[in-house]
Amino acid sequence: MLSRLSRPRVLALCGAPALALLAVAAFAPLPYVLAQPGSTANVQGDDKGKPVITITGAPVRETTGQLRMTTIVATAPSVDVDLGQVVDAWFRTDRAVLPKEAVYPTGGTDTEIEKHNVAEMEQSQETAVDAALGYLGKSPDRVKVDLNLADIGGPSAGLLFSLGIVNKLDGDGSGGDLTGGRNIAGTGTITSGGDVGPVGGVPLKTQAARRDGATVFLVPREECSQAQAELPDGLRLVPVTTLKDAVRALVALEKKGGKVPSC
Repeated sequence: MLSRLSRPRVLALCGAPALALLAVAAFAPLPYVLAQPGSTANVQGDDKGKPVITITGAPVRETTGQLRMTTIVATAPSVDVDLGQVVDAWFRTDRAVLPKEAVYPTGGTDTEIEKHNVAEMEQSQETAVDAALGYLGKSPDRVKVDLNLADIGGPSAGLLFSLGIVNKLDGDGSGGDLTGGRNIAGTGTITSGGDVGPVGGVPLKTQAARRDGATVFLVPREECSQAQAELPDGLRLVPVTTLKDAVRALVALEKKGGKVPSC
């Protein structure tokens, strides 16, 4: 019977199942989350009326400029994302489509994941303190650092926390400020030994940084290409692999004579 139909009719009949599948796919939940630029916070400033970094047991400097940690905002793991939303986000520079497991690798309920992210942030704060004090050669038994930043989860603020501590205690090492009065942003995990690791969502974080006035962005070196792909005008990328790298680069920027690495 198929042989008796005209070609357009055959094509229409063959296309009908495909169109039906596309219609179903358009409304079926997909294993992705939608993300966009989130808030930034100056770790040298206050959060809800309380200093983000409080240090006791050692003299503390008055700092200038800003050191801004950056975030992304993503749909919750329980939120269904359909094909239409994915296609819309795909063509926007202020949105990103990310695999759900890349953003929420632990699985579980929204509440469980929120607890996990808070625990990661708390652990990253402890690690950031260890990295900063280790870099400065100061004993955690004598110098106490408390970090306070509400409503932020995950480990990606580690590098900026460490830099904030270093700046408050030592500045550029010769009386100046690490920021040189600039608004500097960045992202990156950190180990107790000062190694900086990748975080994901960097193109969105650079947008958040520029939106909030940053002119320099510290990025884990292995994420340089991602950061360059959609780099906002007026934002300079500085790649780092360790806390020492980051401090050295900021000192070079401040003194306007040293070599500053670039992606």
